[in-house]
Amino acid sequence: MLHRMTWLVTGGAGYIGSHVVAALQEAQMGPVVLDDLSSGFEQFVPEGVPFVRATLLDRDAVEQALREHDVTGVIHLAGFKYAGVSVQRPLHTYAQNVTGTATLLEAMLAAEVKSLVFSSSAATFGTPDVDLVTEQTPTNPQSPYGESKLIGEWLIADVARAHDLRHTSLRYFNVVGSGSDDLYDTSPHNLFPLVFDALATGRTPRIYGDDYATPDGTCVRDYVHVADLAVSHVAAARKLAAGETLEPVYNLGSGEGASVRQIMDTIRDVTGVDFTPEIHPRRPGDPARIVATGELATRDLEWKMRHTLHDMVSSAWSARQAAGADYPGA
Repeated sequence: MLHRMTWLVTGGAGYIGSHVVAALQEAQMGPVVLDDLSSGFEQFVPEGVPFVRATLLDRDAVEQALREHDVTGVIHLAGFKYAGVSVQRPLHTYAQNVTGTATLLEAMLAAEVKSLVFSSSAATFGTPDVDLVTEQTPTNPQSPYGESKLIGEWLIADVARAHDLRHTSLRYFNVVGSGSDDLYDTSPHNLFPLVFDALATGRTPRIYGDDYATPDGTCVRDYVHVADLAVSHVAAARKLAAGETLEPVYNLGSGEGASVRQIMDTIRDVTGVDFTPEIHPRRPGDPARIVATGELATRDLEWKMRHTLHDMVSSAWSARQAAGADYPGA
């Protein structure tokens, strides 16, 4: 008889975490959610999925969750993820992202849980001046958030050298879209919610800088669909559980990118709301282009772009519409 796998998803009540939980369910890999609901929503946890409300800083609670649910491995998404805010709140950022990861690792060692998929970030690269970011591109984080994610990667690799731990870290770029109308991005800092909020309240969306050295003068960023991301988390978890060795780090990028103006045009098409974005001066520190290749992840983690930019916008808008008055900021 096959031993049924159980995967603890920290931050599983958040936007990305809830999509990972749905993908694990689909793969019959028994998700369990641990979340303190500081930025997640209990309604994002599907019926029938065990939910532990706890902070990662509570080692006993984390260890208990691992033991009680006979956890095979952990997909670690919990964290404080607002790069801009992290500059004002460095201690909070480090406590949540570094101390939280260290505490999780302690609990995993105590409970003899041997597999870990870590949610890292493109913020570890800072503002790379290369056309295409690869796993070999030097890291140069420029916010406490980016630093805390890089330290998380180091911590995990160090523990793996000292103990029996299989692991990989997934660095992703701008995660957008929705895999179902029940789940949506609630971040007050991300482009899609910001533009939707502006349109919903009759304000004109803004573009910061249209004089960059890019095809249309606006910043180019790498946008990936959250459901595609979830598939690769499950693929990573499955391989680690099977004892396979993965690369320490993977970029989950599109290889292409889209400009802010392209996003605005697509949002206009999808929503049917006619608007001309206001052009404002550049924001300090915004690089002209950040785009990554996902070739390694394509080879190992079933990574591919299954969604067009139009799909990304329309799925996000549909979920936003379905949430209606329940949507934060609505």
